[in-house]
Amino acid sequence: MGTNCRLTGGSWWSYYQAWVTAASGLDIDHMVPLAESWDSGASGWTAQRREAYAYAQGAATSLVAITARSNRSKADQDPAQWLPPAAEAHCRYVAEWAATKLRWSLAADEAEVAALREVAVGCPEQTVTYEPAVQGPAPRGSARQRQGGPRRRDAPGREGRARQRSIGA
Repeated sequence: MGTNCRLTGGSWWSYYQAWVTAASGLDIDHMVPLAESWDSGASGWTAQRREAYAYAQGAATSLVAITARSNRSKADQDPAQWLPPAAEAHCRYVAEWAATKLRWSLAADEAEVAALREVAVGCPEQTVTYEPAVQGPAPRGSARQRQGGPRRRDAPGREGRARQRSIGA
């Protein structure tokens, strides 16, 4: 894909909000914004790992087609500050947010965790599914280790093995 590529047709849908008829009305959004990832531990990553994150290699839910309006509204906010306009999208959104944070071993602050838990209470059927990033573990002394970021309750597995857990647990 070149730098001048753009969407030109079709019917496009943003689960955050509503149907969009023109491709020009969509943005491709990072589930966990780049600025949020930086503050959550990506600042200690290698350039290669940051690039892999930016292009969300290997995880379809890390990049989301959303309306330009929702993308501007979300900016670099976490779920404590912003949730999709459509209430029926909240369970999916927090599951994909948590999966991205877990996949990349990114930290979550107290307000973020509280917001995720608050939404998760109403999502008994929603699970978090993720594959660990293949770029290696978080560096020693990373934000996740210092701030007590998201922890897996399952035993560590081999990279490339999908993990699932209920977000309402």
